[in-house]
Amino acid sequence: MDDMIIDRDTYRSIKKMSREELQGFLMRYAKNLTKDSPVIDLPKLEQDIKSTKGIGEKRAEEVMNVIERHIGV
Repeated sequence: MDDMIIDRDTYRSIKKMSREELQGFLMRYAKNLTKDSPVIDLPKLEQDIKSTKGIGEKRAEEVMNVIERHIGV
């Protein structure tokens, strides 16, 4: 499967963790996710879309709805 998040060895080690160890692992994992993920400033993005020639308020709102739906906001 190409969509696996963790490999088999990591899964086995997670199964053996205590609650405290698992919590620490998840916190480190979450920090790594935020490092790799680009941060999108949605209000700034919307402002830039609205300032594009030919895009009005209504069309900009439609575009933002599509973007938000795709990023899970």
